[in-house]
Amino acid sequence: MAQTARNKVAWVVFIFLAIGIGLYPLAYLLASDDFGVLLSKSSDLRANSVWKTAFYGHISFGGIALLVGWSQFLKRLRAKRLQLHRNIGKIYVVSALISGSCGIYLGFFATGGIVPAIGFISLGVIWVFTTTRAYIAIKKKDLSLHQGMMIYSYAACFAAVTLRIWLPLLTIVFGEFLMAYKIVAWLCWVPNMVFAMLWVRKKGLNLA
Repeated sequence: MAQTARNKVAWVVFIFLAIGIGLYPLAYLLASDDFGVLLSKSSDLRANSVWKTAFYGHISFGGIALLVGWSQFLKRLRAKRLQLHRNIGKIYVVSALISGSCGIYLGFFATGGIVPAIGFISLGVIWVFTTTRAYIAIKKKDLSLHQGMMIYSYAACFAAVTLRIWLPLLTIVFGEFLMAYKIVAWLCWVPNMVFAMLWVRKKGLNLA
């Protein structure tokens, strides 16, 4: 009973964070160019139309992916509303591929140099790869591989949440933003991948 209650609380927190951070890009769309992470970027970079398009594409479609992706893990939705599950899945895949691709491009301009750049580029590559593989798997009716890859995909997507949890904490610990940002470029997603691996193993999903 206690375990069931803890699981329900964990799911509520998980969904709350996904929706909350999923809506966060609205702040950027409504604010000026000197908001949030944009404050750490040069005026020349913010004026670059390609970079700006990639940035808003990344946060907008990333937000959509966060907002809809959690629902794909609801067994009741898959069992009773399969077509809705599929339609939401298509929205997630398109959003994840756009946001992930934009994220890879943005990674080359990451604040702090090569360490955060490699971290964020790696995250983008993993997100695009796992999402693509999950989509191909379901087209081939390989449910085990599809479910496993979607777990990894949403774990990568959820880095948007864990980044916003870790970054302020690390900034307090180190007393500066730059060091915290270098660390969070990896910390926001590596533990997520470990959690995804453990979840996949617990479910006994075959990823071969």
